[in-house]
Amino acid sequence: MTYVVTTTEDRPARFGFIVSKQVGTAVTRNTVRRRLKAACAEALPGVRSGADVVIRALPSAATADSSQLRSDVVRCLERRAAA
Repeated sequence: MTYVVTTTEDRPARFGFIVSKQVGTAVTRNTVRRRLKAACAEALPGVRSGADVVIRALPSAATADSSQLRSDVVRCLERRAAA
């Protein structure tokens, strides 16, 4: 689930992550957060400047592989925060 707020500020996009205990143990949550962070870093050039993006990881993210998470993140960002 992705939330995007656009601002008129001239700065790079910012990302925040919500990974609740429903996703799994602390190790699993941190792994999901790191994978999401890497996917957002790759997608950053396509995100409009000044955007604040919050990604909420659902419990299914714990069992998804990195490529699946990456494709989901890119799809959501193209739909909601494309430059």
